Order: sequence, then C-alpha cells, then structure tokens
Amino acid sequence: MGSIKLRWFVFLITALSLTGCLRYSFTGASIPPGVNTIFIPFFPDQSNSGLGDLSDRLNQALIERFVNQSKLQLANSEEDADAVLDGVITGYSNRPFSIGGDERANQNQVRITVRASFVYASEEEPEWNKSFTGEFTYDPNENPIEGEDLAADGALEQVANNMFNDAVSNW
Repeated sequence: MGSIKLRWFVFLITALSLTGCLRYSFTGASIPPGVNTIFIPFFPDQSNSGLGDLSDRLNQALIERFVNQSKLQLANSEEDADAVLDGVITGYSNRPFSIGGDERANQNQVRITVRASFVYASEEEPEWNKSFTGEFTYDPNENPIEGEDLAADGALEQVANNMFNDAVSNW
C-alpha cells in the first residue's frame, strides 16, 4: 500500500513541477512562457471578392481560434502584443466544382487564399510567412447568395484553423 502512495506522490510532484514550464490551452497546445497576448489586425481584402465583409469575417474566425481556443488574450495594438498574426486576403474564387447532366453546375466551390505571417514580439524574424487556402462547396441551385456566403464562411474557417494549427505546432 505504501508503494502506491509513494508512486502517487512522485507523480504529483512531477506534474506540479512541470506546470511552471508551460501554459496549456484548452486545445492541448502549450504556449511558450511569456506569450500571453496576441494582436490580430484586420487583413485587407485585395481579392476583389465583391464581399464587403470578408476581412471582418476572417478576423472573427481568427479571434475565435487564437483567443477562444487558447489562453491568449487579444491585444489592442502590435506594441502591446507578445505575438502578432498579420496578413492580407489575396484570392477569392467562386467556380463550378461539378457539372450535372444538364450541363449546369450542381456544386460550386468558393476558394479563399490568405497570405499571413506569425511573429513573436521578442523575435525579429516571423515563425512563418506563407499562404493559406480554404475551400468549401455549395449548391448554387438552392439559394445561390446564401450558399456562397456560407461557403465563404467555411473556407475562412479552414484558413483560420490552418493558421492556428501552424502557430501552435511551434509551441
């Protein structure tokens, strides 16, 4: 019986000593010490998408990932942040994805490309600087305007997920 208590005590001491080294997020990703805030500015939309709120929607998706799914807090400026995620929406397309027997599109695909960089305030060089693409299909025959809108949201969610995953993979 004493052996079990000793093992439990050693496990508890080890676990407590490790918690001072890393902070853990709700997603299981660890955050480096000293990184408590992130600044996510609006990404300019240079895609000619015709969707006036694409930048806002991407910003909300990124905040959802980085702030609501980790213990990071949103900073009000780059100067106040421990990390910065910045970029630009570079591409948007809405094209037929599959054609039905009547030679009409029965699925369209929205594709959004974003060029982004992720940098820690303590570093001069970004952790990464690259393009991310999200794609989502919809049926243009049912409700084409709402369908494109929902597909754009789905593509933005993919972009935000991929950015988050790339950022936390370095944590």
